[in-house]
Amino acid sequence: MIATKGYAAMNAGEQLTEWNFERRAVGPNDVQFDIQYCGVCHSDLHQIRNDWFPGIFPMVPGHEIVGRVIAVGENVSKFKLGDLVGTGCMVDSCGDCSSCKHGEEQYCENGSVSTYNGLNKYTDGMPTYGGYSKTIVVKEDFVLNVPENLPLSGVAPLLCAGITTYSPLRHWKVGKGHKLAVLGLGGLGHMAVKFGVAFGAEVTVLSTSENKREDAMKLGAHQFVVTKDEAQFNAVKDSFDFILDTVSAPHDIAAYMGLLKTNGVHICVGVPSEPSVIPAFALIGNRKSLAGSMIGGIEETQEMLDFCGENNIVSEVEVIDMAYIDKAYERMEKNDVKYRFVIDMATL
Repeated sequence: MIATKGYAAMNAGEQLTEWNFERRAVGPNDVQFDIQYCGVCHSDLHQIRNDWFPGIFPMVPGHEIVGRVIAVGENVSKFKLGDLVGTGCMVDSCGDCSSCKHGEEQYCENGSVSTYNGLNKYTDGMPTYGGYSKTIVVKEDFVLNVPENLPLSGVAPLLCAGITTYSPLRHWKVGKGHKLAVLGLGGLGHMAVKFGVAFGAEVTVLSTSENKREDAMKLGAHQFVVTKDEAQFNAVKDSFDFILDTVSAPHDIAAYMGLLKTNGVHICVGVPSEPSVIPAFALIGNRKSLAGSMIGGIEETQEMLDFCGENNIVSEVEVIDMAYIDKAYERMEKNDVKYRFVIDMATL
C-alpha cells in the first residue's frame, strides 16, 4: 500500500479536512502519478452533500486530475516515468460489454468505476478516492496523455468540463451551418462556447445575467441573450438547431425548448438536484428532441485533449490553495468564479 494524504469530507455535508489514507500498491497494469493540479467540479459538492445518492465516506473528491508519472507496472506500455498525464471521471470499467467495446466506457453496462465515491469492483473492491490528494494509482487504460504545450492548470478541467461538452457536440456533429445555443456560462458553458466556435457553429449564449455578456463575447460567442428579458427571449424563439444545457440548478427546460427550430435538439449535460417536468407538447409540435450526454469514453477524451493541444484550448481558471476549498464551494454556489477553480496540489 502507498501512504498519502488528501482533503476529505468525513461525513455527508461536512467541511473538508486533511486526511491521511492509503492507495493500493502499483500493480502490473497500473500507473502512479503525483498530482499537480485538480479541478473543482460542481458534482464534487453534490456528492459531498449526498444530493444524488448516498456517498461513501470518508470521501476524497476530485476527478479533473493532472500530474507526472512516478511509477509504472511491469505490463505498462503506454507511459513512462516523467510523462504528463491525466485522469478524469472514471478509473475502470468491465471492458467486455457492448458499450466498452465501442469505446464508451462511461456507459458501461456493468457499471464504470468512478474516480471517487465508488468501489474498485474490478480490482480490490475498495473505495475510490479522488484528486484532492498528493498521488493516485490508476489502471493504464484509464490514464490519458496530456499535451505538453498547454498550461497545466487550465488542462485539469478538460478532464470533466471539457469532455462533457466536447462529446455531445461531436456526437450530434455540431459545426458549420448550425446555430448552437449554450445555456449557462459557467464551468461547463464556457467550454461549450470554446468548442462550438472551434467547430464552426454560430454560438449564442443564453444567460440570466447581463454581466456575463462581455465574457461571452471574449470567449468567442456570436450572440448573447439575457433570458430574463422577455423581449430578448422571444426574439430567439424557433432559432436554434441545438441547445447545450449546462445548468445545474432547477430550471424550466420546456420553456427553452421553444427556442429550438423544427427537429431541434435540447441536450442536457448539467445535473440539477431536482427533476424536471417536460410536457409532451413541448416535444411533439415540431418534432423536437430532449437528450442527455455524460462525459466521454477514453478514446474520445484523448481525442479531445489532442484537439485542445492543436488549437490551444484550455479552461479559464482561478488557481487556489487546498485550504481554500470550502470558501471555493461557497463562491461556486454563487457563480462567483471565472470559470473553474483549480487546486494547486503543491499547497497540500
